[in-house]
Amino acid sequence: MREGMKTKQNMLCPGSVMADRKKKAVVEGIAQAVFGVCASFVILVTASITVYMIGKGASAFWKVGVKEILFGTVWKPTAEKPSYGILYMILTSAVGTGLAVLLSVPIGVLTAVFLAEAADKRLAAVVKPAVELLAGIPSVIYGLLGISLLNPLMYRLELALFRDSPGHRFTGGANLLSAALVLAVMILPTVINISEAAIRGVQPGVRAASLALGGSRIQTIFCAVLPAAKSGIVTAVVLGVGRAVGEAMAITLVSGGCVNPPLPFYSVRFLATAIVSEMGYSSGLHRQMLFAIGLALLIFIMAVNTALTKIVKKGAENGG
Repeated sequence: MREGMKTKQNMLCPGSVMADRKKKAVVEGIAQAVFGVCASFVILVTASITVYMIGKGASAFWKVGVKEILFGTVWKPTAEKPSYGILYMILTSAVGTGLAVLLSVPIGVLTAVFLAEAADKRLAAVVKPAVELLAGIPSVIYGLLGISLLNPLMYRLELALFRDSPGHRFTGGANLLSAALVLAVMILPTVINISEAAIRGVQPGVRAASLALGGSRIQTIFCAVLPAAKSGIVTAVVLGVGRAVGEAMAITLVSGGCVNPPLPFYSVRFLATAIVSEMGYSSGLHRQMLFAIGLALLIFIMAVNTALTKIVKKGAENGG
């Protein structure tokens, strides 16, 4: 009744209709402008960070040489004849991050499946806050727990494995394997939360179609739901990799801090830990090299992001 009276009133007063349309157009124009400014700001920040890191780090590559930096294995920036090879640190960051992802992604995705598809409300009310609490723990606490609990266990394992190896340098448990385990725990909340959101975002019709075709609940989850949520899960992996590559405080405490090949029971140094450990007393070319390491970190995470994005797109095209 009211809608009919309003329509009749608008027919009698076409000026009010035009005014409403103009008002909506103005509001939509303002909203679009605000959205555009926000998006431009994000692009500007990303571009500024990239340009700044290139400007600060490229000079070191120019002075020392790309080959010596990227393929050199000796890092002695304060020696009488300094060496700036970061190959072992690059390999350590790649191997340590890869191990952490291999450990955390299966556990994280399966936990997300449990929360989104299988857990009842009471159990989910216990698991979900635990995951959120895990995400809120400061990284230095992970490092302290690693020193107190993980490193002694790793040292016992190291003693058992290398007791009769006179050439082995014992690390006291501060090694690559300890660092990878700590990183795996630290990136679990990111993988769980984003994967769960992606799984919950799958259209109900996907589940209904799989069940209608005779699929069991497990088949529906692994053959229909997870493939449909693949892009979100890959995003979780990318963010987890970014967290792992950029982590420094916890890894400084549990990895040993020596520049060595990335072997499981060797004391190692990651790219990020080198920056944190040496920035306070560095100067001149040494400081420029630390910015070069930061530039290498930035390029590394961009390469991982690009590669995973291409894999997802290729999979979608093949699936389509």
